[in-house]
Amino acid sequence: MRAPREPFRIKMVEPIRATTREEREAALAAAGWNVFQLAARDVELDLLTDSGTGAMSQAQWAALMLGDESYAGSESFRRFRAAVEDVLGFPFVVPAHQGRGAEGVFFGAVIDEGEIVPSNAHFDTTRAHIEIRGGIALDFPVPEALDPGTWAPFKGDMDVAGLRELLDGPDGGRVSIVMLTITNNAGGGQPVSLANVRAVAEVARAHDKKLVLDIARFAENAWFVKQREDGYADVPLPEIVRALVADADAVLMSAKKDAIANIGGFVAIREDVEFFHRLQMRGIVSEGFPTYGGLAGRDLDAIAVGLREVLDEEYLRHRTEQVAFLGEALVEAGAAVVQPVGGHAVYVDAGATLPHVPVDAFPAWALSCELYLAGAVRAAEIGSVMAGRDPETGENRHPPLELLRLAVPRRVYTSRQLEHAADAIREILRDRDAVRGYELVAEAPVLRHFTARFAPLEERVAAPAPAEPAGA
Repeated sequence: MRAPREPFRIKMVEPIRATTREEREAALAAAGWNVFQLAARDVELDLLTDSGTGAMSQAQWAALMLGDESYAGSESFRRFRAAVEDVLGFPFVVPAHQGRGAEGVFFGAVIDEGEIVPSNAHFDTTRAHIEIRGGIALDFPVPEALDPGTWAPFKGDMDVAGLRELLDGPDGGRVSIVMLTITNNAGGGQPVSLANVRAVAEVARAHDKKLVLDIARFAENAWFVKQREDGYADVPLPEIVRALVADADAVLMSAKKDAIANIGGFVAIREDVEFFHRLQMRGIVSEGFPTYGGLAGRDLDAIAVGLREVLDEEYLRHRTEQVAFLGEALVEAGAAVVQPVGGHAVYVDAGATLPHVPVDAFPAWALSCELYLAGAVRAAEIGSVMAGRDPETGENRHPPLELLRLAVPRRVYTSRQLEHAADAIREILRDRDAVRGYELVAEAPVLRHFTARFAPLEERVAAPAPAEPAGA
């Protein structure tokens, strides 16, 4: 596959510091063998996340200068709210400082002890917000989602039969909302079909449940609908977006993804004014006044521009083709990659790539460390470390797949730079049997992957003292 042609020119560059293998070994050991704890200056290709790491456009930078920093009633909020309604069709919006802020506002108003929240697949912060309130986050992926080698166009879909069985059963009364994440981040960045959204909505309505969508990557999902779902090839993207969210009662969004902003998020409600006011009051307590919600006015303006800009077809074509290019390069290097490649990231099947590392030795975590050591490339584990412990048993949860996510920031890296990740994988696989597993030596009770500390197996050493926080 040839590298895709960029639909933009580069106006500003940021230098990258080269490191040696010895420097990387020292940095990773000081970080407790946790790439989240590395200083950014020690990373040459940062594929940890696509959240807030994109390059804003000239129109977004220009919009920053229009920022109205009034505490109440700012013009920036008015422009932001208009963009949310124009693009998504939701008139009531509560801004937040980022996606998990929006989740905190929303789930704080919804979740009671024992509440069950079914989804196609909950990502880490969503699951945490549910579980810390005593709720139960259940995943209902379609069967093909659990087979990384199978090519299916919409592996992010929800198992509608499983959802119906839950709602018809004795625990159906413990469910008040049904969630869908588009695209499905925990499930390999896979899109959800419009047909599946409508089928899930129909089941939810029949059981008097609200449908809530996590739309952090709504534009990428709409692009895949246009490319893969029968009948939508000639439908304009804005119409597909409206169709995707048409049956939702509420949407949650991290604007750090498909609004191509560095910070921000929101909850938007279609018509339940009473519920909107409940959310608004929670937002005042935790995020700030309703017309800034934890954000500077200039950030609200950048989001407003990004929400519209993300639907440019040339942008989305390059975005998805560049991620696919990385996926093909990794396959050529010998990695087992979840197929088809998703919209924002390539997911390496670490269990298949490192079959000698047992699941309780965290193969995807091990691969993240090796990738950094081999090429100063940072990526995120989506496996047993991120899954955390079962709240009832305290045992490590082991998801069906041990994945390493290489998330591509928007408009940041050239395709040649992405090839460097494949070069590093190729180096690792020359002697894959030498890759060691890891042992947890310290962890937090919630979202442990951000701060946990590890030791390599077979060379167990005392955990180094915590590294001094960056910027201290």
